[in-house]
Amino acid sequence: MFPGVDGFHWTVGHVIFLSLFFVVVVTIAATVVKAVLRTAEDFRSHRAIDQCWNADFAELPEADRRCRHDLAGRVIERTCDHQFDCRSCENYSHFAVLPATGYARDLGLDYPADRLYHRGHTWVKLEDDGTVSIGIDALADHLIGKPDSIGMPKVGDELEVNQTAWRMTKNGHEIRVRAPLEGTVVSLGGEDGWSLKLRPRVDLKEPKSLRHLLRGPEVHGWIARELERLQLQLRPVGTQPSLADGGVLVHGLMDAVPESDWNTVIADTFLEV
Repeated sequence: MFPGVDGFHWTVGHVIFLSLFFVVVVTIAATVVKAVLRTAEDFRSHRAIDQCWNADFAELPEADRRCRHDLAGRVIERTCDHQFDCRSCENYSHFAVLPATGYARDLGLDYPADRLYHRGHTWVKLEDDGTVSIGIDALADHLIGKPDSIGMPKVGDELEVNQTAWRMTKNGHEIRVRAPLEGTVVSLGGEDGWSLKLRPRVDLKEPKSLRHLLRGPEVHGWIARELERLQLQLRPVGTQPSLADGGVLVHGLMDAVPESDWNTVIADTFLEV
């Protein structure tokens, strides 16, 4: 019998049951609303993007999480524990003063000294007007060649460091390019059609603001290791590495060796998991 039906009579049990029922409903509704509000606040404060990157970083192979000072030869076998954000590393200043004794061989790739480099294979160039230009580096360019499609952000979009800045497709594979710096997109295009200009939210005069980006001998050591990784990943099963030491990386490698495991190569190159 239910309320409104002939013969129904309220009892203490009905009252207690309905009271508990509505308490449960209100509690669940309040919890859902609180979770939605907290999620919205995380996105407004960019915490959600940081949390996603921290989770992604933890899933990267140890070989892909080498400390920049390891790459430069300043220390031996050190893994980064700051998600590649040297701005928060208390040991940075101690290691940075040590002499760099890293790789010295010619890599056959162009990495201009006036640019800084992100581990997701993007470069950052400081401009005179306070903006920074951002594009993909030489190794990424040699891998992809000419992309089949490009999905760039819009002018005015806010980017967070390590979030996806733009997407490209090549031979059915999606490539997500991570932003090397946080800021507002002010223009698109550039010499290759897939670069952009960003007005950073950080103070570029502050020494720590760009400390997470590689430079000098760190770049050389990093790319040398990346080439060694590619030698192993792109060789046919049961054969020796195809990119011999001192050789030149072919431009448009995804077209040159389409049968390779490009899902793995792209994931390791662009810090995807």
